[in-house]
Amino acid sequence: MRVCSLSSVRNRIVLGQPLPFSVRDAERMLLLAKGQVIADLAQLDSLLQRGALVEVSELAEAMKPARHESPSERLARLPGEWDRGLQDVRKALSAPAERLVEALDSATDLMLSLIHCSPDMALAHIVRQPDNAGGHYGVSHSMHAATACHAAARYLGWSPDDQKRAFQAAITMNLGMLDLQARLSSQVSPLTPMQREAIHEHPIRSVEMLESAGVTDPDWLDAVLHHHEVPDGSGYPHGLTDVGELAEMLRYADIYTARLSARANRPAMSAQQAGRELHQMAAQSPLAAALIKAFGIFPPGSLVRLASGEVALVIRNGDKAHRPVVSALTNAAGEPRHLPVTRDSSRDEHAVVALLPANAAPIRLSDERVASLITGV
Repeated sequence: MRVCSLSSVRNRIVLGQPLPFSVRDAERMLLLAKGQVIADLAQLDSLLQRGALVEVSELAEAMKPARHESPSERLARLPGEWDRGLQDVRKALSAPAERLVEALDSATDLMLSLIHCSPDMALAHIVRQPDNAGGHYGVSHSMHAATACHAAARYLGWSPDDQKRAFQAAITMNLGMLDLQARLSSQVSPLTPMQREAIHEHPIRSVEMLESAGVTDPDWLDAVLHHHEVPDGSGYPHGLTDVGELAEMLRYADIYTARLSARANRPAMSAQQAGRELHQMAAQSPLAAALIKAFGIFPPGSLVRLASGEVALVIRNGDKAHRPVVSALTNAAGEPRHLPVTRDSSRDEHAVVALLPANAAPIRLSDERVASLITGV
């Protein structure tokens, strides 16, 4: 039985209304059956304090559109669902050993269902990199790398099980140094000897934590252990020259998504620049190529200027890497449109001529607004 915390789905509870799923205690014993009612806030708070749980399968069923729910209402929930999923990922990565695997499975199932609902929105979350001052860089980077791995695996036609393995391996590859990663994201001084040692040892530490939690998948463990090894033998922790396909995928996703994140000592790169660097680093690797192609030169969430003078948001990749489908946010004079217009950048007059920084947006682009433009509803 895969479960997630009741607190992570609190928004789905309407006091005095039938529950869309059953509620269990920390030992998985049934407290409230589906259809029963949480009468008031005091009862809800009591359940949350007890660490009440919800079955992931019932949650997934509850997430399906109701007959009266329009597609726009379903898709409008995506930003909030993604935020709650990220909270579940964070809780899973900090779970005690005896609950780590179960928590990871629950969080993974939820996040993969959201990615499946809108793969373009998943890429946009990585590309847009909203202010994360109140978040945890180690967790958000793990989520970005996992999403990137999954996108590349899907592009390559890997089986659903292999896609899930890639996601879980990526999300746990830095398990042994998540808090150090968060500190380093805002550190401008050079690494200390102790920090260097922790970085060098983190693949080993991550595998030890996974094994202690009961992970036995040799491909998962091997990928985590070897994701910093490089073909010339200069990697770590063992200086290997030959590693498995999944470990290689993790390394490229780690590098690529890290470049899309701003650090204290450098600004974020564009997807175009990060893709160019990755291509220079691994021009012969089909895995690196798949990662770059899965995102494209102008991936969803990018802000661009068109030959017409319009400023637009990329909403999905087109038939060519340099020809995305975009939503024009302004007219040719740079004036914000009341209603954005979809443009096909394969047409000369709407060709992309420049990639713009996120702060060049002519209007405020909330996650809800971006979701609406990308999903088209």
